[in-house]
Amino acid sequence: MNILAVDTAGKTLGVALLQDDRLKYECYLDGGMTHSETLMPLVDHCLKLCGLTCADIDLFGVNAGPGSFTGLRIGLAAVKGLAFPRETLCAPVSTLEALAAAHTGEGTVLCALDARRSQVYSAAFDLATHTRLLDDDARAVADLAEFVENCKKPLFFVGDGASLCYNKYSNVPGVLCVPPELRGGRAAAVALVAKQMAERGEAVLPEALLPDYHRLSQAERERAERLAAEAAARNTDTENGKD
Repeated sequence: MNILAVDTAGKTLGVALLQDDRLKYECYLDGGMTHSETLMPLVDHCLKLCGLTCADIDLFGVNAGPGSFTGLRIGLAAVKGLAFPRETLCAPVSTLEALAAAHTGEGTVLCALDARRSQVYSAAFDLATHTRLLDDDARAVADLAEFVENCKKPLFFVGDGASLCYNKYSNVPGVLCVPPELRGGRAAAVALVAKQMAERGEAVLPEALLPDYHRLSQAERERAERLAAEAAARNTDTENGKD
C-alpha cells in the first residue's frame, strides 16, 4: 500500500510517502513561506523522487484538525484535489493523535497546539499502550493542572503549544523536557495513523473530508457575540416598554 500524507496543521509543513511498513520519503519544512506556496511543489517532488504518480497512491492522509484554520483548509483542499479523480480513499487524521504517534517508549505524552486566547488544543496518550487519556479539545493551559499533577508516569509535552505548558508545569515532578527541535509534527506520523485508520475501516471518500476545528473561528465568535449583544439590547428595550 502506498500512502501519501501531508501535515499542514501548524507553522511547519510536512509530506511523507509510506510504502507498506517502509518510510520511503519524508520532508519537514519550516521555511517561513505559506503552505499554499510550498505544499504542492513538495508533493510533486515526493512523487517524482519515489517514481510514482497519484494513480499509484492507495490512501491519502491529512490533518483534519485541530490546528491553524487556514493550514487545515489548505491541506484538506489539496488532498481532495489529488484524490477526487480516482475517488482514492482518504484518512482525516487527528493532528494531536499524529503528534503522539511520532513518539515511542514509556510514559505519557500531552500534545498541545497553541490556540491563542491562553488556550491550547490538547490531548494526552499513554505511549506504551497507545491509549488515549484526554480527548481532543481546546483548553486553557491552567485547566490541564489536575491531569498533569496526577499523572502517574513520566510526562512530556509536544506540539507548538508545548512551551506554554512547560512554562507553567516544568517544576511538576515527573515532567520531562523534550528539545524544541523534536516537538513538531511529522508527516510520517500522519501516514502511520492514516494506515491504522484504513485498517479499521475509517478511511473515507474525498468528498467526505471535513475539518474538525474544535472551536469557532474568530469571525464566528465575533458574530455570535454581536448577535448576543443585540438580543440582550432588544430584551432590555422590551422590559422598559420600548417598541
